[in-house]
Amino acid sequence: MVKILGISAFYHDSAAALIENGKIISAAQEERFSRKKHDSRFPINAIKYILDHSKCSLNEINKIIFYEKPFLKFERLLETYVHFSPKGFEQFSKAIPIWVKEKLFQKKEIINYLKDIDSKFNPENKIFFSEHHLSHAASAFYPSPFEEALILTADGVGEWATTTVAIGKKNKIKIVKEIHFPHSIGLLYSAFTYFIGFKVNGGEYKLMGLAPYGKPIYEKIILDNLIDIKKDGSFRVNQDYFDYSTGLKMTNKKFNNLFGSKPRNPSKEQLNQFHMDLAASIQKVTEDILLKIIKNLSSEYKLPNICLAGGVALNCVANGKILKEKFFDKIWIQPAAGDAGGSLGAAMAYWFNELENERNNNNDIMNGGYLGPEYSNDETKNILNKVGANYLELSKNDVLEFTANKIAEGKAIGWFQGRMEFGPRALGGRSILGDARSPEMQKKLNLKVKFRESFRPFAPAVLLDDLEEWFDLSSDSPYMLLVGKVNKNKLVDSSDKMNNAKGLDKLEFVRSQIPAVTHVDNTARIQTVTAENGLYYDLIKKFKEKTGCPVIVNTSFNVRGEPPVNTPIDAYKCFMATDLDILVIGNCVMEKEKQINFNL
Repeated sequence: MVKILGISAFYHDSAAALIENGKIISAAQEERFSRKKHDSRFPINAIKYILDHSKCSLNEINKIIFYEKPFLKFERLLETYVHFSPKGFEQFSKAIPIWVKEKLFQKKEIINYLKDIDSKFNPENKIFFSEHHLSHAASAFYPSPFEEALILTADGVGEWATTTVAIGKKNKIKIVKEIHFPHSIGLLYSAFTYFIGFKVNGGEYKLMGLAPYGKPIYEKIILDNLIDIKKDGSFRVNQDYFDYSTGLKMTNKKFNNLFGSKPRNPSKEQLNQFHMDLAASIQKVTEDILLKIIKNLSSEYKLPNICLAGGVALNCVANGKILKEKFFDKIWIQPAAGDAGGSLGAAMAYWFNELENERNNNNDIMNGGYLGPEYSNDETKNILNKVGANYLELSKNDVLEFTANKIAEGKAIGWFQGRMEFGPRALGGRSILGDARSPEMQKKLNLKVKFRESFRPFAPAVLLDDLEEWFDLSSDSPYMLLVGKVNKNKLVDSSDKMNNAKGLDKLEFVRSQIPAVTHVDNTARIQTVTAENGLYYDLIKKFKEKTGCPVIVNTSFNVRGEPPVNTPIDAYKCFMATDLDILVIGNCVMEKEKQINFNL
């Protein structure tokens, strides 16, 4: 049995993944253990979990693959500074010493971290490096059900590449097209993320959620000044307006002057219509670029399937529009599409692409994304007893009955079952659940549970068998990476007042029979649920039996600024610190009003 450990680290969303003879065994992000969102540090805790789960030592791991090549990244850094000199000297003077001291000789650093885990670790002939975009491409193609597919990877930047096209066939991947730094869709989108006042490498999904509140009135300004897009979707970003190549900020004064504003300071300035229109504009430009690229690829290569990876592949609105255009018969998106997924891709690229082992899967092999830790009922009870939690242990059927009833009553439910998800989306392992039919549920979850911006939408989890009845979506969406419209027959009659509403005032109106998951443009980020989702599927089925509705609210089990919960104690702390009404962990159910003598 050949065990290969993949690692991503040092930039953002560090993670580790293990495959055995090409089969995915486990994968987890470091943030879930460290409790530091988007943790970039070496994934010591994630690796410890993987070793413990597989009951093996580091020395029993055959190969360890890092997800990118530091020397190539250093080459890009140096060439960029030379090209733009003397501009960017401040960043150069800060970055280069760190690179020379720490990052350039990353193999040694990795070995030191691994020896911290196991002092007896022998690194001889074990550590190798993959290219960043190959890791991404591999993470999308090899777990997919396709024997042959195009693979589009788009992100901020790897070593040099920002956008790549590859062809996957059986066990081989070949990159056939590349766009290089500083020309990047991901960095362009992140620049607007920064300008609107959200955090780069974390706030992009907020920008995407904000876009429907605005209109793309700045699209022409963006196209005329910031980016040149060719007919085939290839592009060049005008660096006169950006500082990400040489400075310590994403945008500059020329960018400010173009839009007549400085970047929003979130501590001093509320979001307004200007920010919403900017968000709508860059979202529209991003969608158009991706659609042009994919349209051209479909006509050039005439392959039926496409896989998506890289941070840009988490833009589920764009993904939904790609699907809608039907340039390809089928689409598959890696659920951990960002850098975390690079750990899995690096391991799989080595096994299949480098060692040329056979690939036989014709099904999705991501195990529903459930690749992290799980806890037995006995382990859960021991933890709950230690903190003084007041809980009832119920049978499986009683858990389903109890939880379905509480959702129908309008309660907010912390749901903790089975293995933790890999990637940023809650998929029913570590989720907060609610009644999609409730007009108050979105506001309640945003303001009193998640403590986040009121405009943020929630996802519907829908039984796959009922998908077409409720949503205009032509594909299953197990990883919540596709947006589709709520069907017209599920919408409510709109008034002139609703149609004329602007900005956040749009939130005040009920738009459908499932208002808690219907965004202001009548779309939803959909998760389709099947029997493969285990108890989560059984719960939604039970809820449908009681209410006639096969849709519930599903959002990640966390509060603003924190990663989703990992352990039962994380879940209980979140439960007690928020207005969650009910907590369900395995067979143990807890009601908030009955928690009296707890000790956290």
